[in-house]
Amino acid sequence: QVQLVESGGGLVQAGGSLRLSCEVSGRTTGSYAMGWFRQAPGKEREFVAAVSWSGASTHYSDSVKGRFTISKDIDKNEVSLQMNSLKPEDTAVYYCAADPYKTYVVFQAREYTYWGQGTQVTVSS
Repeated sequence: QVQLVESGGGLVQAGGSLRLSCEVSGRTTGSYAMGWFRQAPGKEREFVAAVSWSGASTHYSDSVKGRFTISKDIDKNEVSLQMNSLKPEDTAVYYCAADPYKTYVVFQAREYTYWGQGTQVTVSS
């Protein structure tokens, strides 16, 4: 049974930083393509950032490019999202996603097999 365990959400003022982490637990043999999505109240879930199984390739949404950085620890199958220069519009529940069958960057939610429970990020103005 594979589970994604997220940590690092919280409340921060605009302009501040937070770091989210997500670790794959359970069946951890092999590597995973991993990504982050977010969902604000009343809105659909949207793509934030993704990294390939090797960690060599990344992709970001336009809204976070230059402010967020995704990185992957291959040995631990753990992905982190460093979020800088946070804005009130970044407020959302952030979800980690992972897939063991794809080696490339995945930015479509429907292509991911496993999902975390979500962690709240709130940015005050």
